Amino acid sequence: MSLHVSIIAPDRNVWDVNAEEVILPSSTGQLGILKGHAPLLTALDIGVMRVRIEKGWVPIVLMGGFAEVENDEVTILVNGAEEGSKIDKDEAQRNLEEMTTRFNEAVTNKEKIEATQSLRRDRKSTRLNSSHANISYAVF
Repeated sequence: MSLHVSIIAPDRNVWDVNAEEVILPSSTGQLGILKGHAPLLTALDIGVMRVRIEKGWVPIVLMGGFAEVENDEVTILVNGAEEGSKIDKDEAQRNLEEMTTRFNEAVTNKEKIEATQSLRRDRKSTRLNSSHANISYAVF
């Protein structure tokens, strides 16, 4: 193990592990981090972060935030996060359908923005869970 990865949300420390590689959903695309990476501060989009521990990959849904990389430490500050294996597929599908309906019925700009954010979050969760059983990502 060569990187120390910490994920911190406003209400709790979500994750604190050592890993070999991290792939972040940055606002400009996916960003791979290995041992010895140059210092970096980047904005994160809503998306799936992948962490390689030994020979396996662990997906974690991030709800946007920031990541800092320095001295083989990856510190991630997010609005929310959830490990892929803990997402209930049926519940995520129900939430997606509910948010889609809410989006289609939105009238005011505020309602449209809130519905869009909820819809993006639920699409990521549903996509992650539906593919979780057979995850095998290539090294970028």
